[in-house]
Amino acid sequence: MKATTTLASTEAPDGSLLVLQEHDGDFFMRIDGVALMSTTACASEQTMAELACDELESATPHVLIGGLGFGFTLRRVLQLVPDKAQVTVAELLPVIVDWNRTHLKDVNGDLLDDMRVTIEQMDVYDVLKNCPPRSFDAILLDVDNSPDPLVQGGNVRLYSNRGLRIVQAALAKHGKVVFWSANEDARFERSLGKVFRKVEAVPAKSYPKAKRFTHILYVASH
Repeated sequence: MKATTTLASTEAPDGSLLVLQEHDGDFFMRIDGVALMSTTACASEQTMAELACDELESATPHVLIGGLGFGFTLRRVLQLVPDKAQVTVAELLPVIVDWNRTHLKDVNGDLLDDMRVTIEQMDVYDVLKNCPPRSFDAILLDVDNSPDPLVQGGNVRLYSNRGLRIVQAALAKHGKVVFWSANEDARFERSLGKVFRKVEAVPAKSYPKAKRFTHILYVASH
């Protein structure tokens, strides 16, 4: 039986322990023992990118990704957007960017050097709050396991009514925002419906060949 190796660990701003591990060629990230992501289950992140980037109207779209993770969302976005696109990735923890460039370089780390990509090492909430109105043609938000319960309590402001209105203000007229959620959340869907004109809950699989849907992607637009 192959051992699990801890490659790196760090303390998150809220004091929780963030750990990067490898087992038999696959990588896993946990926070205080709770699984956040792995390279074995990335289909929903790719579906998220496809939903957000479908029918982009601009020839030079600006896409915002909240949360770098293992870079699977970024990879799919770059496959879908044109050469003149701008892709901003907001990642609160600099160590996540560092891990992608080092331990995860052969996964998706080299994508950080794509000419279309800009890394903002800050909370995506602050990026959204401070950007000019209608800045982004697509917004992809994968910053926690679900709107409720949250792994990190500080993320609650993004899912609040004020947070949703900040997201709406940053979204271009014909743009879309996609929220990743580990599970269905009817209350959050109702909250989205109070801010956005169109809301859709799209089931997503963890693995391409999975027999059932295990996650929910909330797609909202003006």
